[in-house]
Amino acid sequence: MRLGYHSITWGGVTGDATGVTSVKDLVYRVLGDMHRALRDIAAAGYAGVEMFDGNVLDFAEQPDELRELLAETGLTLVGVYTGANFVYPEILPDELHRVRRAAGAAQLFGAEQLVVGGGARRAAGTPDSDYDRLAQALDTVTEIAEQHGLSACYHPHLTTIVESPAEVEKIFARSRIGFCPDTAHLAAGGGDPAALIRRYPDRIRHVHLKDLHAASTTFLPLGHGEVDFTDVLAALGEVGYDGWLIVELDSYDGDPAEAARISRAYLDTVLT
Repeated sequence: MRLGYHSITWGGVTGDATGVTSVKDLVYRVLGDMHRALRDIAAAGYAGVEMFDGNVLDFAEQPDELRELLAETGLTLVGVYTGANFVYPEILPDELHRVRRAAGAAQLFGAEQLVVGGGARRAAGTPDSDYDRLAQALDTVTEIAEQHGLSACYHPHLTTIVESPAEVEKIFARSRIGFCPDTAHLAAGGGDPAALIRRYPDRIRHVHLKDLHAASTTFLPLGHGEVDFTDVLAALGEVGYDGWLIVELDSYDGDPAEAARISRAYLDTVLT
């Protein structure tokens, strides 16, 4: 299994403000310097990087800039992360427009994975029909990814309608999209990450590793929280997963390069 890191730590995730009024223009974006992020990731010993759609699209008009940065650092752009509400029929066409744009950018720079989160929680609660809507949208996302030579995978995420193991089951029973387990989000949603990997052995396409302090729902560098990564890695081995392991840390109180080094050093101890 190859090791990569997500650029989110260099500034945290934000959204494009134009998406408030024009859904078609909404993207995820890290505000930090992506040149610094990729150089720090490579220096910490990782071979790949995952980026948000907005940061990749920032290079779309001058693609050689990102290609040269990837060549300089020796990093592979493994995946591009995007997402949407997916449950509101009127805006779904514009959301799928954004997914297509993200898939095009991922293809342009040679990524393998289109990583997708989402499924909005309504103020009035979540009707079961929203899982049908989300699943249908995710099957369309899968088709879009395939049209661009990509594999699509769904990332269960806190604040969406897919947090708990029961909610994970609802969406995978209804759709064919692949699974991107995120160890901390699954644990924070009340699940056992290793058990969920074993539950869906044929769906695993991509993996996010992050640690968790459960009582405060604080995400941490690997080895600094409560996630049992020995069991997670054992489960991945049992299901025959041999793809990328992407370390992801939403924020860090200090130098993000330090967080990347901490997690890399921890992985050296558990992967030997």
